[in-house]
Amino acid sequence: MQRTKLGSALTRSARTLRLVAGGVVDKYHPLLVQIIPMRRCNLACAYCNEYDQSSKPVPLPVMLRRIDRLAELGTACVTISGGEPLMHPELDAILARIREHGMIAGLITNGLLLGPDRIARLNQAGLEYLQISIDNVAPDAVSQKSLKTLDRKLQHLAEHALFHVNINSVVGAQLGNRQDPVIIAKRARDLGFSTSIGVLHDESGQLSPLSASEAAVYDEVVRLGQGVYTRINDFQRNLIAGRPNNWHCRAGARYLYVCEEGLVHYCSQQRGKPGIALLEYSREDIRREFYSVKDCAPLCTIGCVHRASTLDELRPSELVRRYRSAQKAPHGAPDVAAGHEAV
Repeated sequence: MQRTKLGSALTRSARTLRLVAGGVVDKYHPLLVQIIPMRRCNLACAYCNEYDQSSKPVPLPVMLRRIDRLAELGTACVTISGGEPLMHPELDAILARIREHGMIAGLITNGLLLGPDRIARLNQAGLEYLQISIDNVAPDAVSQKSLKTLDRKLQHLAEHALFHVNINSVVGAQLGNRQDPVIIAKRARDLGFSTSIGVLHDESGQLSPLSASEAAVYDEVVRLGQGVYTRINDFQRNLIAGRPNNWHCRAGARYLYVCEEGLVHYCSQQRGKPGIALLEYSREDIRREFYSVKDCAPLCTIGCVHRASTLDELRPSELVRRYRSAQKAPHGAPDVAAGHEAV
């Protein structure tokens, strides 16, 4: 099993770096797309505005056509999100279609539906990256995504998953014990997973200010180690210090958010902009949004958008430096398909 995991990790890293390098060469195609196969979720976290409890899954033929269109646009990485995507009855076929096109396949899940058999099916479907956000050590009124609830699921992943696993924690005023992210990150590393941390945002993706103690927790989780992709975090440090970021958001170009209705949005918190159907989305749309200015950018905390955009600003030598730094850190890996680090 360990030899199989190592082989999968080496192949995955090589593919990831090759696709990212291609993205640096050609500016006008998406590096990362998050696509929603269903909005329904089996949880109701108090801070979340990305779910409902009644909608039906998008039919498989519709999802496959959307995946085909992403491939036509030259997309490098496709991450399935929700809602809770493991509730979609045809998720494995969607993941397999992503891999058939040579794109990197990722998944963001709350993890509650994972077990050995489900993990084996994800292995078979070709999943390469999985992210679980854990909000607290023990469940509370804000979130049921707790280490206590999910620890057995994490053990199953450590034993059976052939894909990369990243555990994301969040720091912010709505959450309970402020030391929880440190405990979560240490447990994740003990199990061999990479870790990341995000800053809790409001309903429009803007900063919720951190206290000094929360900033210290953020720094401690960062110190525990991350992959190369999540080491692009200067934007978070500016926000924590109360400084807006002067950056060019490439949402709608380098990063796309495709909702269950098949519309392209800047991100999960800016739905309706541009609001164009994916099947009609073109290279001209990508070129326009590559240069468009977004008013929400200075205080935006959406990590995946920042990181997909930042790749166009980094010199190749800087990418190599960050990659080598991550490889030296325990459990370092190029986790480019990770999704929202700020939930």
